Amino acid sequence: MRKSTLVVMLSLIVPAILLYGCASISAQDQSAPDIKLQDIKGNAIQLSSFKGKVIILDFFATWCPPCRQEIPDFIALQEEYKDKDFVMIGVSLTPLDDVKPFTEKLGINYTVLIGDDKAESAYGPIRSIPTTFVIDKDFKVAKKYIGFRAKEVFENDVKELLSK
Repeated sequence: MRKSTLVVMLSLIVPAILLYGCASISAQDQSAPDIKLQDIKGNAIQLSSFKGKVIILDFFATWCPPCRQEIPDFIALQEEYKDKDFVMIGVSLTPLDDVKPFTEKLGINYTVLIGDDKAESAYGPIRSIPTTFVIDKDFKVAKKYIGFRAKEVFENDVKELLSK
């Protein structure tokens, strides 16, 4: 009886943690780590090359339901703010062979990089996904979110940082 109760409790608690994550963590005035990763086309991308723009940097995986839930909102934000000193960047924690068809199927319109241990270490450790960083024009981490967030949360951050 005890074993089944534990299994039931874990089956309820673990998905809730994965789906909703933790509250946002403010990390203001901390310089964003400069990482260099390959995009899905094989190009080397240096994160600091986007300095001067507001950046949303989202660590995700193709198999993660909350990550997949955020992607349409990120597509919309990229479309709406691409001409306003904003860039959306996804960092996939799944291999290129899985990510490339995934991005095509979902119509992802923003840069997707293939993450590695170095990037995870620089921004982490990344223990839960999605983990998303909002980086200001001065290349400082303005916000960190662990778990799913609605589009309005990110849009409010982007608007605020673009107005500065």
